[in-house]
Amino acid sequence: MRTHLVSNQVPPFVGHHLLEQDRPLAEAVERWVEPSDIDGLRKLGRLGGTAEALEHGRLAEANPPILRTHDARGNRIDEVEFHPSWHWLMGQAVGAGLTAEPWTASPGTAAHARRSAGFLIWSRVEAGHGCPISMTYAAGSALRHDARLASVWLPKLASREYDFGIRPVADKEGAISGMGMTEKQGGSDVRANTTQAVPIEGGPLAGDTYRLRGHKWFCSAPMSDVFLVLAQAPGGLTCFVVPRALDDGTRNPFAIQRLKDKLGNHSNASSEVELDGTWGSRLGPEGRGVRTIIDMVGATRLDCILGSTSTMRDALARALHHARHRQAFGRALVDQPLMRNVLADLALEAEAATVLALRLAHAVDNGESDLVRLGVAVGKFWVCKRTAPMVAEALECLGGNGYVEENGLARLYREAPLNSIWEGSGNVNALDVIRAVTREPASLEALTKELHVVRGRSAELDEFTDSVLLQARSLDADSPSAAFVARSVVEGLALAFQAALLVEHSPGPVADAFLASRVSGRRGGTFGSLPVDLAGAVGPIIDRAG
Repeated sequence: MRTHLVSNQVPPFVGHHLLEQDRPLAEAVERWVEPSDIDGLRKLGRLGGTAEALEHGRLAEANPPILRTHDARGNRIDEVEFHPSWHWLMGQAVGAGLTAEPWTASPGTAAHARRSAGFLIWSRVEAGHGCPISMTYAAGSALRHDARLASVWLPKLASREYDFGIRPVADKEGAISGMGMTEKQGGSDVRANTTQAVPIEGGPLAGDTYRLRGHKWFCSAPMSDVFLVLAQAPGGLTCFVVPRALDDGTRNPFAIQRLKDKLGNHSNASSEVELDGTWGSRLGPEGRGVRTIIDMVGATRLDCILGSTSTMRDALARALHHARHRQAFGRALVDQPLMRNVLADLALEAEAATVLALRLAHAVDNGESDLVRLGVAVGKFWVCKRTAPMVAEALECLGGNGYVEENGLARLYREAPLNSIWEGSGNVNALDVIRAVTREPASLEALTKELHVVRGRSAELDEFTDSVLLQARSLDADSPSAAFVARSVVEGLALAFQAALLVEHSPGPVADAFLASRVSGRRGGTFGSLPVDLAGAVGPIIDRAG
């Protein structure tokens, strides 16, 4: 008798098309991306589901970067060594135009929506390398405001050539950007930064170049070619462009002290860095550092939404794959009523995140700056907050197999909390929403206009939207109570925004189930608690989910 007969185990999760089998994303691409760009996204989606790509993602995560502070002769080199799969992933992402290319596109194109869809697709392969890809994209938004610096850096940051190594920018086919904002004493409170910037006297760039001295607590992707760094200049907190290699080929002082030992995101090197006489060019006026980077922060927050949506979608796809191939109690898991409730509920969460993320990218393309200002902050808080519980439930769909590393959900679970922390944790983003609502009223009016597009199509949504907007408009920025209720205000705005988008763009069963469960509140506190009157909608929702 054989004692090890393998049966009722699901086949490997491979061969999925990451665009075509994601119906909500495919529809958003058809809606908001130029037809001429869709074929490129299809190719990326096909590649992302291959065994080759998934294996590179696994290897990059399983083989974390290694810090080399000195060479064999004792010279300080401050280099990070990455696994070859990291470079393969980076090369594919850069080659697909997922870095700063949209900032060089002609106005009126769908460059940001195209790039956002690609970022969402490719992040499913492996999330860690998305950090430098995202920072490079975001750096373009800040650099374009300085013609001199943009002429040096933006073409290389927008290049589709991945060219790794510390060399002068003039000698490279392409470049990657990092950031050095936070410090150990302040975190998100960057105005508490103590890194000093002293102007360099004389020379052709006198007044624009400085020497920086200080410490950065979180500096991801330290092998990037250039960094945007906040430091205290004589006129106050200021933004600087800091290259790793100087024009003469020498290395800018940039001492990598250690790499962070993180919960997840293992493939990405997050470091602590010492700057001591480090050369930098001023970007924007002295004392206007926060104002200079505000567009950049918006861009990275949009990528946090996209990255979290990607994590949600991959978790859902893996749960569906398991449920369709696994038998339990006489039938496929996907046919078990309670599992169907869970899967449909997860699918609602993923679709709402997808449509919101791509609508915001479309708003960037459209120049809808007021909607972007508030919508991105709202989405960053809500979508990133929803990812961890959503992935946890998807993991549970696999039972004990979900808790095993080789099945993919464990990696997603470790990744799930990250985007809610990066670029401002939940409280920081919630307070930013309150700031926008109370001090930038045009942003709330832009969101109100968006919500009213579907006015009259759902009485329950109209009532909910009116209540949410009334609460938002009644806030007093100077009152402690505004901060106290910030999270509930943001949650209401986010649900109203997602619901309006689903009513406008998604099939009836999806929109109706979202309204009943999220807006009317006819749902419990866990996934899989949709009310019984939605049982008829579950089938179409699951079929649509892929």
